[in-house]
Amino acid sequence: MKNSVKNIDSKGERGFTDIRSNNNDNLLLPSQGINEKILKILNIAFEKCHNLKNNDKLILIEILESYKKIVETGNYFNSTFFLKNQEISEFLKLETKDVIRYILYRYKYNLYPDLKILEKYPPNIQVEITSVCNLRCVMCFQADKTFSAKSKGHMGFMKFDLFKKIIDEVEGNLEAVTFASRGEPTLHPELDRFLKYCNNKFLGLKLNTNATLLNEEKIHTLLSSDLQYLVLSIDEKNKKNYEKIRVNADFDKIMKNLNLLKTIREKNYKNTKLKIRVSGVKINKQQDINDMNNFYKEFSDEVALVNYVPWESTYDNPINEIKETCSELYRRMFLWWDGKVNPCDYDYKSTLSKWNINNETISSVWNSEYYNNIRTLHNEKKRKSLTPCNKCLST
Repeated sequence: MKNSVKNIDSKGERGFTDIRSNNNDNLLLPSQGINEKILKILNIAFEKCHNLKNNDKLILIEILESYKKIVETGNYFNSTFFLKNQEISEFLKLETKDVIRYILYRYKYNLYPDLKILEKYPPNIQVEITSVCNLRCVMCFQADKTFSAKSKGHMGFMKFDLFKKIIDEVEGNLEAVTFASRGEPTLHPELDRFLKYCNNKFLGLKLNTNATLLNEEKIHTLLSSDLQYLVLSIDEKNKKNYEKIRVNADFDKIMKNLNLLKTIREKNYKNTKLKIRVSGVKINKQQDINDMNNFYKEFSDEVALVNYVPWESTYDNPINEIKETCSELYRRMFLWWDGKVNPCDYDYKSTLSKWNINNETISSVWNSEYYNNIRTLHNEKKRKSLTPCNKCLST
């Protein structure tokens, strides 16, 4: 299959190239007053928490010591952990009962990949409730017809019983669940049921959507849920450029949907804790984060651009010399609609998958010998011996 994305300027590490918040969160580092407030909140919450596991208690002591140094010295150089600006805005809105849960979740999500720490459960699971998508974006798995063709067997919708099994196991064991992966979640006919089943169970519930199917009913479903983040996958502010990237999408319809989302949110959900982020893939140098933010800030709380990695041609990429351990091996597990478990969504045809969550547990898979063998090969700088890890540009 030919690579359908031309003139790519941004490749490499998974994550943001840049992000803008529309809530005054863009300072490089928070003020000392904010740090003092964070330390005070942490101390109060720590004093009220009496049932911590030993490892979590040690992490909290480390975080408290880190913030004490920041407050005392005014610098971050000797601090092992501190919240990022977008995380601070979430942290300051928490009820005391949720403070410890949140700070542990952010510590593990942010630091475990670098520290190569493995617990019983991953910090995050990404749940694909459907692999079906209505678009064929040029940088996406769906652009590969050997994947997206119905005859290939990769397309389908998750059954509620399987979703329930997943949520029942991870509730209380992790905080981050993301509705996303190879398909468009709003296509699932039982989305409302799935979201309601997650109510009051997680502090990091997120859903990614291309926003093309948003109507009044779906918007109410999303805004009335327990989602903390709604991510709208939009890469451009120009109709021609947008439709060139998001094949089969209509920019005018997107703008109509965004206006409807804004109207319903302002009228019915003014006090929602949910944050809306417009997030695009940075495919070329012409995509400017400030231009994007100025255009979309009236519809969202944040605007971001993420690094491009050639998702659409994972298996056709040349073997590379990257030796760094993939962060996903310690941060996130991917669960497909049919129960297959994958270490990474770049392996969108599941060549590395040896498990199915219909008859196994998330914990047993995450700590399995085969999963650990993959981690060992990465840690020993031998990812070149693994396909498609040896063709992936992400770390």
